[in-house]
Amino acid sequence: MDQLMLLMEGFSHALTPMNLLWVLIGAVLGTAVGVLPGLGSAMAVALLLPVTFSLEPTAAFIMFAGIYFGGLFGDSTSGILLNTPGNSSAIASTFEGHRMAKNGHAAKALATAAIGAFIGGLIATVLVVFFAPTLVKLATVFGPAEYFALAVFAFLAISAVVAESVIRGVAALGIGLALALVGIDGPSGTARFTLGMPQLFDGISVIVITVGLLALGEVLNVASRIHRDPLVTQVKSGGRARLNFADFKKALPAWLRGTAFGAPFGLIPAGGAEVPTFLAYGTEKQLAKRRNDPEFGKTGSIRGLAAPEAAANATAGTAMGALLALGLPTSATAAIMLAAFQQYGMQPGPLLFERSGDLVWALLASLFIGLFILLMINLPFASVWAKLLTIPKHYLYAGITVFSMLGVYAISSSVIDLWMLAGVGLVGFMMRRFNIPLAPVLIAVILGPMAETELRRALAVSEGDLGILVGSPITLTLYLVLAAALLVSAFQHLRHRHINRLANTKRATYDADVSA
Repeated sequence: MDQLMLLMEGFSHALTPMNLLWVLIGAVLGTAVGVLPGLGSAMAVALLLPVTFSLEPTAAFIMFAGIYFGGLFGDSTSGILLNTPGNSSAIASTFEGHRMAKNGHAAKALATAAIGAFIGGLIATVLVVFFAPTLVKLATVFGPAEYFALAVFAFLAISAVVAESVIRGVAALGIGLALALVGIDGPSGTARFTLGMPQLFDGISVIVITVGLLALGEVLNVASRIHRDPLVTQVKSGGRARLNFADFKKALPAWLRGTAFGAPFGLIPAGGAEVPTFLAYGTEKQLAKRRNDPEFGKTGSIRGLAAPEAAANATAGTAMGALLALGLPTSATAAIMLAAFQQYGMQPGPLLFERSGDLVWALLASLFIGLFILLMINLPFASVWAKLLTIPKHYLYAGITVFSMLGVYAISSSVIDLWMLAGVGLVGFMMRRFNIPLAPVLIAVILGPMAETELRRALAVSEGDLGILVGSPITLTLYLVLAAALLVSAFQHLRHRHINRLANTKRATYDADVSA
C-alpha cells in the first residue's frame, strides 16, 4: 500500500497542465524521430536530450517518459510500413507486420502494435511499481555462465524455430556470427577480419547490418522481380485502424505471452529487448504450426506481430525499474537515460528513492500517462501513417533507400559504412533468393559479442574449467529446455517432411492413374 500512496503523490505532481504538455510533446517528438529508418528510440532520446536541459528535473524526466515510449512505437511504425525497423528491438515485429501492410492491413497492424505496446508497457510498469524489490533480485543471480547460456539458448532456439529448415537456420546463424567477429578482439586487442582497414576496428554497426539486411535487401529483391512478379510491389494502404472482436480475441493471448517474455528481460543486461522479442515471435510461429495458421509467414499474422510488440515494451518498462532501483542500464536507451540523470547530478540506485523520491514517483506516474497518451495519439493516426504506402512504389522504395543511407551516415559520418551497407544489402538479397531466414543473422549479430565476452569471463573465473558452464540450476534449466525444444522442432520438421512426401506420392499416383 505504501507504493500505491507514493504513486498517487507522483500523479499529483505529474498531472499538471504543463507536465501533461511535456509528455505530449515528448511522445510526438519521440515517435517522429523513431519512425525515421536507421535512427530509432535510442537516437530519439539522444537527439532530444539537449532540449530538456532548460527544464527543471521533474518536467525534463516527464518529457523523457513520452520520448521513451514514443520512440519505441516509432521503431515499429517504420518496421511495419517500410520493413526498416528504427531499432533492433523492433526487428521481430517487421516479419508479420510488414506482411500485413503489404496485404492491405497496414492500419490494423499499427493498431495491433499500439495496443500491444500499451498492454506490455502497462503491465511492466505496474510490476515495477509494486514488485521492484523482488524483480531486482532476479538480475543479481545472473553471472557470466548464465549470460552465455542465455545467448546459446537464443541462438539455437531462433535458428531451429524461426527457420523452415534447420540447416538454413544454422547457416544464417553462422553468417551473423561471422559479421559479429569483425573488429578488435577485446581481451587480446588483436584485429580480426578487418582486412587491414582501421575503419573496421570498431566492427560493423548493428544499424548497418539491420538496415542492410531488411531495408536494402528488400529493395534489391523487389527491384529484381519488378517485371516478372509485379504483385510483389503492390503494397496497399487500406484497412481500418481498429481491431474487431475476433482480432482482439486472437491478439490478447499473444500480447500476454509477449509481456511474460519481455518483463523479466528488462532486468537483465543481455542485449535489451532483442532476445524476448525473437523468443516471443518464435513461440507464436510454433503455435501457428500446431493450429495450421494459414496467415503466418504468408499474408501476415496478427499474433506474430502482437507478441513481439508487447515483449519489447514490457522489456522497456522493467528496464526503467532496473535503472531506477539498481542504477543498471539494461539497454541503449536506458544508458542514455542514465546520462540524463547524471546531467542533473543524480545517480540512479537504491538511494535515489530516498533522496529524490518525489522525482522518481512522478517519473513512474508519467510512464503511465505517456502510455495512455501514446495510445490516444497513435490509434487515430494509424490510418494517417498507413497513407505512406500510397506513395508510388518506385518513389517509395527509392525513398527507403535514401533514408536508409542518410540514417546510417548520420550515425558515424563514414563513407565506409555506406559501402558496408551496400554489401550487407547484397547479402540480404541473396538470402531472400535462397530462402535463408534473416532472424538468426540478426540475433547472432546482436548477441554474439556478449556471448563471446561472457564465455571468456566465465572460463577466466574458473581457470579453464568447462564445468562452470553447467554449474548452476539456471544454466542447467536453460540447456535442458533448449534440448527439449530442439528435439520437438526436429520431430516436427521430420513429420512435416514425411507428410509432404506422402502427399507428393499420392499426387503422382493419381496423375499416373488419370493419364492411364
